[in-house]
Amino acid sequence: QVQLVESGGGLVQTGGSLRLSCAVSGRTSTIYTIDWFRQSPGAEREFVASINWSGGGTEYADSVKGRFTISRDNAKNTLFLQMNSLKPEDTAVYYCAADRSGFGRFDKWGQGTQVTVSS
Repeated sequence: QVQLVESGGGLVQTGGSLRLSCAVSGRTSTIYTIDWFRQSPGAEREFVASINWSGGGTEYADSVKGRFTISRDNAKNTLFLQMNSLKPEDTAVYYCAADRSGFGRFDKWGQGTQVTVSS
């Protein structure tokens, strides 16, 4: 099994920065990618960023390109999302999720961490 636990959310002003962490435990050898998603009230959950757990390749949503950076420390089994130049529209609950299928099926999710950007 794989467990994911997010941390690092909080309240920040527009233009500020936050770094989210996702601690990964269990059978990490079964993971293909880990993605960050976010969901704001009344909206659907949306993709933010993705990282290949072994190779390190990354992808980003257009809305966060150039502002957010996803990275991982495999030795510590931890995923990070560095968020810079935050905007009020980045306000959401952020989740990390693991794809163990290799087909974009995310069957393991963290509990989420709230990010609030004030204007």
